[in-house]
Amino acid sequence: MPETGWRGSPDVWIDIAYDTLITRGVEAVRIQPLAKQLNLSRTSFYWFFKDREALLEALIQRWRDKNTGNLIQQTQAYAENITEAVLNLFDCWLDEALFDDAFEFAMRNWALQSDGVREEIEQADLRRLQAIGDMFERFNFPQHEADIRARTIYLTQIGYVSMRTQEPLEVRMARINDYVRVFTGVSASESELKRFYHRHGYTGC
Repeated sequence: MPETGWRGSPDVWIDIAYDTLITRGVEAVRIQPLAKQLNLSRTSFYWFFKDREALLEALIQRWRDKNTGNLIQQTQAYAENITEAVLNLFDCWLDEALFDDAFEFAMRNWALQSDGVREEIEQADLRRLQAIGDMFERFNFPQHEADIRARTIYLTQIGYVSMRTQEPLEVRMARINDYVRVFTGVSASESELKRFYHRHGYTGC
């Protein structure tokens, strides 16, 4: 590939497409307006992407890697018990670097206009639910119960995303152990909660 220089880079184009998708929806993700925002020529776009559809596919791939990839990774992170495993998963709900709620909301809105994106969402939901269910099964929950608990956790969080629910950090944190107990049947230990609070910069408990 030629030197990017003044032409930008693939990530520069994907970043501006992402920002536009989040703030204005997929219909606004158009080559000429994006080029104008970047102060780049329209032709520079074609150094990196065949057409608009290729850019949209790159956006979808970023969402796959970030939201689905990170969620699955968190379900597989080291944990000594199910409460610690669920807290690992909860990291996704509090760290935008792991799971981007705004991106998720925008993708689900896009799915209302595109059968292809709707299928992507359906596949992602299945993969995520399977990963959470597998997490429960690793800690000896029966398969059927693991599936129900996975659905309870995941669909609750997607409800947060879809309703664009905003909670102050102290409110969210105050509810964490209750969520853990409801989702697993067991309370997290004090040390597990302290580690969780620490990694999210919370000192209120």
